[in-house]
Amino acid sequence: MPSFDQLAQSLTDGLLLGVIYALAAMGLTLIFGVMKVVNLAHGALITFGMFVVFVLVSDLGLPVYLAAALAAAAGFGLGVVIYWTAVHRLVEQAELTTLLATFAVSIMLVGIGTAIFSTTPRNVPVDLGSITVGPVDLQLNDVVAALISLTAIAILYVFLYRTTPGKKIQAVADNRSAAQLVGISTGRTLAIAFGIGTLLAALAGGLIATLFPFTVLSGGVFELKSFVIVVLGGLGNVTGALVGGIILGLIEGLVPVFMPVGWTSVIEFAIFVLVLVLRPQGVLARAR
Repeated sequence: MPSFDQLAQSLTDGLLLGVIYALAAMGLTLIFGVMKVVNLAHGALITFGMFVVFVLVSDLGLPVYLAAALAAAAGFGLGVVIYWTAVHRLVEQAELTTLLATFAVSIMLVGIGTAIFSTTPRNVPVDLGSITVGPVDLQLNDVVAALISLTAIAILYVFLYRTTPGKKIQAVADNRSAAQLVGISTGRTLAIAFGIGTLLAALAGGLIATLFPFTVLSGGVFELKSFVIVVLGGLGNVTGALVGGIILGLIEGLVPVFMPVGWTSVIEFAIFVLVLVLRPQGVLARAR
């Protein structure tokens, strides 16, 4: 049996990682919740954030967390471009149409990334040291990444529920026709929502790059994790994405304590299937 210290360490590591996973998944669930688009370019956008940070830090010498902020801004711009060029005319079409469109965008982004960077593993060297709190050794890289993620999540909540643009996004998500009748520009609002979703993906990618080595193909792993999270929390439910991310992080922290690490993905996707079968609306119903 694992000791209390091992459990405490694993739970803490999983919790910190889960918050970062939640940030990545919020971009995916926000886009689905607002426009019913399953964004299969999500993983490529996470990778985009990773490589923006890598270039800004390695080639330009910028501070790593400033680079992550710039990656988020670049992600917003890229998201708006993707929306107007690949998604805008297809939003009212069958969901399979936008699925294929975003898949094509993903293939193009991965292809461009492979041509420029190859598939060689890269890393962003960051070492903030560690501190000990009781039985737990906290890696400050993880703590800072989790705190930035929580701050971004809090800002997202304030934006959606306390600002006029955020309320417009909610109105368009609830009833697009009624929003148009009261003078809301649905195209512009959807573009902003898509941009915010990609901003969150790029920021999450930039933060993940400070923790793990990565390649052009790394985003696919985190895209799959994001799908597990949004199904756990409920498609379109931003609050549920936070809950789902923490659940997934805790699973990844605890499973290796009791069994070989290779079982982690098996358990994650087993839970994914069980939730789809037993509670397809997710752990939390979609917030209204």
